[in-house]
Amino acid sequence: MVDVGRIQDLESEDLSGICSTMASKRILKELKDLQKDPPTSCSAGPVGEDMFHWQATIMGPPDSPYTGGLFLITIHFPPDYPFKPPKVAFRTKVFHPNINSNGSICLDILKEQWSPALTISKVLLSICSLLTDPNPDDPLVPEIAHMYKTDRNKYETTARSWTQKYAMG
Repeated sequence: MVDVGRIQDLESEDLSGICSTMASKRILKELKDLQKDPPTSCSAGPVGEDMFHWQATIMGPPDSPYTGGLFLITIHFPPDYPFKPPKVAFRTKVFHPNINSNGSICLDILKEQWSPALTISKVLLSICSLLTDPNPDDPLVPEIAHMYKTDRNKYETTARSWTQKYAMG
């Protein structure tokens, strides 16, 4: 008698291997594209030999309180990338309504709006855009969102001070 459960196990093992091979090819292609045509004020690449773990840097946008800062970001690709979004987080502390103290980023394209058509380059540009234009209506840190809405000067002064303290070291 055929063990259907075992066949399904084998099929899913094969699929996970296929997914991770597809992911590797896609990640390699994105790396080549990034090196050929890097997004403005961003860079990214693998940490050591692990193609599924990258580090990125974003320079604070000039028209934001983050200007002059250099922000480190980690990127972890799932085995089923690009069908699932990468896990992206700030390593540098940032005072921002959509970025919490763990570095988690509230950005729709990293969650429900993810699409396999998106690339790391587009993700990095979206994060730059988020630094320039926070979304206080979908905050990860409600207190900072409230400050952004009610006392913009205090928000910008605090964000600038954090940038000087943590991103200009």
